Amino acid sequence: MGRFLRNRRGMALILTILIISLIVALTLQFNTSMRSDLHAAVNLRDGIKLGYIAKSGFNYALAVLVEDASKDNVDSLHDAWADSKALSENSADRFDEGRFELKVSDHSGRIQINKLVDGKQYNENQKKLLERFLKAPEFGLGEEEVQTIISAIKDWIDDDDVTTGLYGAEGPGHYERLEKPYSCKNAPIEFLEELLLVKGITKKLYERIFPYLSPHGDDGKINLNTAHPLVLRALSDETTEDPEMVENMDEYRNDQDKDLKSINWDDRVGMRGVNHDPGLLTTQSTYFEITSEGFKGAMAKQVTGMVERKEDGFDILSWKIE
Repeated sequence: MGRFLRNRRGMALILTILIISLIVALTLQFNTSMRSDLHAAVNLRDGIKLGYIAKSGFNYALAVLVEDASKDNVDSLHDAWADSKALSENSADRFDEGRFELKVSDHSGRIQINKLVDGKQYNENQKKLLERFLKAPEFGLGEEEVQTIISAIKDWIDDDDVTTGLYGAEGPGHYERLEKPYSCKNAPIEFLEELLLVKGITKKLYERIFPYLSPHGDDGKINLNTAHPLVLRALSDETTEDPEMVENMDEYRNDQDKDLKSINWDDRVGMRGVNHDPGLLTTQSTYFEITSEGFKGAMAKQVTGMVERKEDGFDILSWKIE
């Protein structure tokens, strides 16, 4: 009888220990789950806040662009929209927690890739511009590579299936015969990333050239005041052959005291008589890319949008949140 009672006491003790262990394990699991849920809720809350901070920065940049347009019809890198540091420096004062960093890029200072084609034919001035640009030593391309890329871009954009010259590429003759086939678009480029699908354009080359190209623009004109020196160099045969001309242009326009209102300001830096097409040039900008990144502690969220500025406001052409 005593042995039986001792066995029962031992089993009760073991059962009690098991129950306590189970309770402890469940409590720890519950606490872990609660902490995870709380952490997730905090991240969700902070993510929403970051989104609003980034959007606030974007809207602030829009306001700066609209205000700038109300002052005059000339755009240069001396304008308020072009000063990323000034746009961002007081952003922390606008929020209880967090800040934003802004960058506004002028796409009117870039080569408008869709203007290479006029109907089914080349726009000859734009073709020459793109040729000179791609032949820059920075890209390391040979003559045949340049002609392949230009012909293939034309075929990607024009609305027929006729292959351009010796180097072009249409769907049936090239893209649909690839290991992973796809169709030739035969329509204007909407996003520059499409160039990665075009014959002759490698990822390495794309990463080098995309900062100087844009799918946006109606007239093919390049803002002389904001274009990168590589784009300025491509404006004529003379500037391509004499980089010092471009250096003089860049030095002149970087001086805030210089008058940059007329496209003829380049005559003042020794370029009188240079054979560039005045139809390629402007001193006004219409298309801007705005990047606004919101920060809160170690977290960040970015908003990027393409904007067309108009006389009565603006249109948002594309919008992306990362």
